[in-house]
Amino acid sequence: MQHIIDRFISYVTVDTEADPNSNTTPSSAKQWDLANKLVEELKAIGLQDVTIDDKAYIQATLPSNIEEKVPTIGFISHFDTTPDFTGANVKPQIVPNYDGGDIILNAAKNIVLSPSYFEDLLLYKGQTLITTDGTTLLGADDKAGITEIVTAMEYLIKNPQIKHGTIKVGFTPDEEIGRGADFFDVEKFGCDWAYTMDGSQIGELEYENFNAAGVKLKFKGKSVHPGYAKGKMINSMLLATKYISKLPKKEVPERTKDYQGFFHVVHLDGSIEETNVQLIIRDHNRKKFEKRKKLVQKIADKFNAKYAKQFGEDIVEIEVKDQYYNMREKVEPMMHIVDIAEKAMKNLGIKPLIKPIRGGTDGSRLSYMGLPCPNIFAGGHNFHGKYEYVPVESMQKAVDVIVEIAQIVAKQK
Repeated sequence: MQHIIDRFISYVTVDTEADPNSNTTPSSAKQWDLANKLVEELKAIGLQDVTIDDKAYIQATLPSNIEEKVPTIGFISHFDTTPDFTGANVKPQIVPNYDGGDIILNAAKNIVLSPSYFEDLLLYKGQTLITTDGTTLLGADDKAGITEIVTAMEYLIKNPQIKHGTIKVGFTPDEEIGRGADFFDVEKFGCDWAYTMDGSQIGELEYENFNAAGVKLKFKGKSVHPGYAKGKMINSMLLATKYISKLPKKEVPERTKDYQGFFHVVHLDGSIEETNVQLIIRDHNRKKFEKRKKLVQKIADKFNAKYAKQFGEDIVEIEVKDQYYNMREKVEPMMHIVDIAEKAMKNLGIKPLIKPIRGGTDGSRLSYMGLPCPNIFAGGHNFHGKYEYVPVESMQKAVDVIVEIAQIVAKQK
């Protein structure tokens, strides 16, 4: 346990926040700090063919120790953290033998992690939790996954009596801003399939995710002295809020679950003259996804038609861009790869929680790039914020699942 804790803390204390406004890969130079550290660590534990390219994508190989030819599999995680909440100066707190009560993250700021709000905490009573100090995120998304993959590979190397085929490891930048698979070399990786270790609660096993699109809206206005504005001023901020009010009010993240899709306003800034809005569209169903994209365009078209005479040009510009698609289409023809992960969990006494991802992973895009890639739990909870935590026992179980999958695949023809 202490070995896992030490490794995890060594990763999360390195700031790797991605930058959505950057055009480089990785999007932030500080991601190189952990990437280079990981390369040295992979070499130190004994993996072979450890490489890092000019965009910080890492690959490594654990050679087969059996004579039989079996599928080559991979395990993938990302080392960046979300820009939604700061990942600088992470100060993890260790909570041994959690008693089921409130956890004071930051007494000075009265920040409390409570099971009265986050009920999942009660699943881990008696276990060791790692939390934030209330001022940053933790980074278990997805440094828990990296910890588990590295630890599992180290364990297999130190225990050659455990039989396994060739296993590949891949670590990526910029997953949190939707670019994690942009430059992933699937052909070089050379796997029949892989698993992303990027899920949440222990037992999660996922092969369905959202279809996703991003929407950028620019509203134009006319600034006129407010004392003489009647019939002349057009306030772009008010136009933006009117547009948002036209979206289905119940189809937002905070009012949806399971297979229900949504529209989500993620950014708004503006002035009288110009206001910019960013939305994301999510839906598991491809037909409903396409319908949602048509709706945002239809609302924009109505705005432009309404203000055409007064403004003389389009008053709102809209750009809709697909981001990723539901991996189910690519994984279902190879359901045995999900079955193997499910069997591994059951062999270890873990109850599989097979459900759709209400989000996306590198695996969703990689599946469409020819690498079918279901998602397995990494153990963390409350990602992207100050209430993030991870039970160490969940990370230990994830290590066990990786090792068990390796052993099951070693028996595949």
